[in-house]
Amino acid sequence: MVLGLVAALLLAGCGAGSVGGSGTGGGASGLRVVASFYPLQYLAQRVLGDAGSVTSLTRPGAEPHDLELTARDVASVSRAALVVYLRGFQPSVDQAVTAEGGTRALDVSGPADLSLTYTPIEGGQAQTQQAGAVDPHFWLDPLRLAAVADALAARLATVDPGHAAVFTANAAAVRADLVALDGEFRTGLARCTDLNLVTSHNAFGYLAQRYGLRQVGITGLTADQEPNATQLADVTTFVRTHHVRTIYYETLVSPKIADTVAAETGARTEVLDPIEGLTDQSQGKDYLQVMRANLRNLRAGQSCS
Repeated sequence: MVLGLVAALLLAGCGAGSVGGSGTGGGASGLRVVASFYPLQYLAQRVLGDAGSVTSLTRPGAEPHDLELTARDVASVSRAALVVYLRGFQPSVDQAVTAEGGTRALDVSGPADLSLTYTPIEGGQAQTQQAGAVDPHFWLDPLRLAAVADALAARLATVDPGHAAVFTANAAAVRADLVALDGEFRTGLARCTDLNLVTSHNAFGYLAQRYGLRQVGITGLTADQEPNATQLADVTTFVRTHHVRTIYYETLVSPKIADTVAAETGARTEVLDPIEGLTDQSQGKDYLQVMRANLRNLRAGQSCS
């Protein structure tokens, strides 16, 4: 199926063009790197610098969990010098990489250290014994993202040895920014009255683990899941029992779930962005800016001093 789409595209004479996001530097003469969604696009742009261009398979404003690739997208995978993706996060990307990526793909799940699993809430309590699916949202932990930057620089150096020093230096600059961001979060969340982080979906486990919070997600690991009446009742019970003041919603999906729990409990709502993609409503123009907006919202929502 995928191979057939690519063949049809090539016979039609379609050009490469831009997929999803805007490119960066380098132009047609540099490396063509394809990233599967925004956090990896951001990282690839920073590490690659002027040595090439980066495009994203997930278009701005789209929910990456739901991504379906077009023939043009699959063709971009077949032509890329490197495809940067997270195996298991976007099945259509996994399929395209298997069919067209060959050895030109970097799965970041290894350096990202995907060590968390989803823990549901039942009866108003976290059911740790029922932890199941692996949580993919590693990029909300700045230090995990820094580790991926290092791995990306090393892989790019094998693709383009002539720019190896550039990639290493760029990754070091990214790491410095992410370590500084980690320090801001550590300081900003060091003294919080409420450690229970109630979110519309379970995207913030790595952030919560890093900074001493406990995530309670209304829905599972994908934002488009609709909670049933029992799930809503269980989370509502948790919010009341633990005197949670803030329910967090996100930018790419409707806030109605968070609004429902807030209305039932008297809590307020606030944005907490999982940074799966940027839109005009994002509280910042890049990963670092949105993460700092998240920190401001967390400090207010968790009553941090």
